[in-house]
Amino acid sequence: MLIPKGALVVSCQARADNPLHGPVYMSAMAQAAEAGGAKGIRANGEGDVAAIRAVTGLPIIGIAKVWDDRFPVYITPGFAQAAQIAKAGADIIGLDATPRARDGEPVARLIDRIRTDLGREVFADIATLEEGRAAHAAGATYVATTLSGYTDETASRKSEGPDLELLSALVAELPVPVVAEGRFDTPDLVAEAFRRGAHAVVVGTAITNPREITRKFVQATGKR
Repeated sequence: MLIPKGALVVSCQARADNPLHGPVYMSAMAQAAEAGGAKGIRANGEGDVAAIRAVTGLPIIGIAKVWDDRFPVYITPGFAQAAQIAKAGADIIGLDATPRARDGEPVARLIDRIRTDLGREVFADIATLEEGRAAHAAGATYVATTLSGYTDETASRKSEGPDLELLSALVAELPVPVVAEGRFDTPDLVAEAFRRGAHAVVVGTAITNPREITRKFVQATGKR
């Protein structure tokens, strides 16, 4: 088990329109997260993963986002992306483990190939209890609440903050480590996730996206 129990994992990601986009900034962000006590990093793309691997020994959850208007799944949709991320230095491969259409292998086959062909642990992003059950049955090492609120079925949950009820249900039923991720934007919410039995908590925007943090403060002033 690479991610220790009780760990805070920091997601170091920045899209192309973000001033912090790119390996130089994301590797610096990862170093800052480690200095602050993070016990793992989540990163997107082989360039960022390789740069982060060069500056830290923390476990890296690597993902590859591939946007395609034909398919709703964009987080590591196929084996080719998983292999690239593994080669770049990811210890754990994160993927969308929902049953939605993807440009790649069926999710159960993808999980199996990552475990057997690449020898990597699998971090399954799911949105429902049923998807968590399926990911566990397919061999995922970790099951995470990442996608709750971001699928058609669960879209109504997005405005309600983290899906703590899903977290509790997964912890109660699954024998694998359950990770809380998605809209955890205060220390109190992170503490609540651990009280509910989370193995680890992933925090991204609230730590590593100064643009969105700034917008939140500006909105609080009533200005745009």
